Amino acid sequence: HRKSIGKMERIKLKGEGQVYSYSVVHDALPQFELMKPYVVAMVQLEEGIKITGQIIDCDPAEVHIGMKVRTTMRKLGEEGPSGIIHYGYKFVPVEDRKD
Repeated sequence: HRKSIGKMERIKLKGEGQVYSYSVVHDALPQFELMKPYVVAMVQLEEGIKITGQIIDCDPAEVHIGMKVRTTMRKLGEEGPSGIIHYGYKFVPVEDRKD
């Protein structure tokens, strides 16, 4: 009985934006033990929406509000003994160009 059913529309997102807020996770569940510390951020995309995701490929100490990022596809995990691999988006830093 959701009012949004049938009223949503697809929007293609560029996947580029900036860190709006973030948290560094130092204590994790056993399946994420090897990843810590890691950064989970709220990213405001250029289109104006905010989504959450992990910031990767940088030192957590380098992450800051306003940092430019873009999406990338990465492995999220594996499903038990069947070995099914799940992929999804994460965010990587974008270097500022100084022309």
